Amino acid sequence: MYMHRCIELALNGAGHVSPNPMVGAVIVHNDKIIGEGWHQKFGEAHAEINAINSVADKSLLSESTIYVNLEPCSHFGKTPPCVDAIIKHQFKKVVIGMLDPFEKVAGEGMKRLRLANRSISAGRDEGMKVEENVLQKECEELNKRFITFHTQKQPYIILKWAQTSDGFISPDATKMSAAEFEQKRHITGFIVQKLVHKWRTEEDAILIGTNTAVSDNPALNARAYAGRNPIRIVIDRTLRIPLNYKIFDHSQPTIIFTEKQKPAELNLQFIQIDFGRNMAQQIAEQLYNQNIQSVIIEGGLQTLQTFIAAGLWNEAQIFTSPKYLVTGIKAPDITGKIIHQNSIDNNRLTIYKNQ
Repeated sequence: MYMHRCIELALNGAGHVSPNPMVGAVIVHNDKIIGEGWHQKFGEAHAEINAINSVADKSLLSESTIYVNLEPCSHFGKTPPCVDAIIKHQFKKVVIGMLDPFEKVAGEGMKRLRLANRSISAGRDEGMKVEENVLQKECEELNKRFITFHTQKQPYIILKWAQTSDGFISPDATKMSAAEFEQKRHITGFIVQKLVHKWRTEEDAILIGTNTAVSDNPALNARAYAGRNPIRIVIDRTLRIPLNYKIFDHSQPTIIFTEKQKPAELNLQFIQIDFGRNMAQQIAEQLYNQNIQSVIIEGGLQTLQTFIAAGLWNEAQIFTSPKYLVTGIKAPDITGKIIHQNSIDNNRLTIYKNQ
């Protein structure tokens, strides 16, 4: 129950703490919660510190248990090690959801806690009690982006698209007027758009290909939901996207993958890759080097299919609308394990996991 509460608290940090993990902490004394906290913003206090600071009577801490969904950090980063604070207050017990895969922690936090002595009334010392792997799978799911980044050395890659009931993701812009294309290209409505923009605030980056950029001129921001804008990433091999398009407005960090060499500008970076090699793998490696932990790929078909063919995706979020197009750009072919399905504003949302 208390670990579930840690996860619930940790989710408040979604979209605010990356590249750090989402962490919540609960302090319990005599079966009563006396303190709670979560990591609220990158560079600021961690969950354990916020939970400790929320306790009015600090004398209760030495007879309390602190629950935390991720192993407390044991190194100096933007903030001091959380294990030092836990040891300082001599908690009776520490319950941990999962080990931290980050190489500077990776079991060191638990080791230090177990070696830490605390005085007890009998006059002898005992190591701090530590229980681990409580709701481990749920804790791993919470921080799947962080785990993928540190264990696989690549970002957590999410494919996302909307398709009609007859399997099209877009009308064909080359076979109709600009006005007709604009009228038909929106497959889902505002409620789904708002949800998708919420998701954008929770990921580090969003990626599209040249054709989508040219035909849609998208802003790739989160204007329909309050939160941070993702880093914009565009594949443009020959730099043919017009310079007056929205992605070049310098309003948010933007990366262009190209074969051309071009100097960086304000909030605009050009990265050269070899389009004769595995493009998806090169992009994943470059995003890892840029410390980007998660990316949503919103298409179009060629870009989505490139990552599907390379097997470089972790999750696919697909909306199926009741609309029909009859002709147009077909949706990608994808196979995976269905992990979630529900209905949103008369659209079916299906989420796949790559196996």
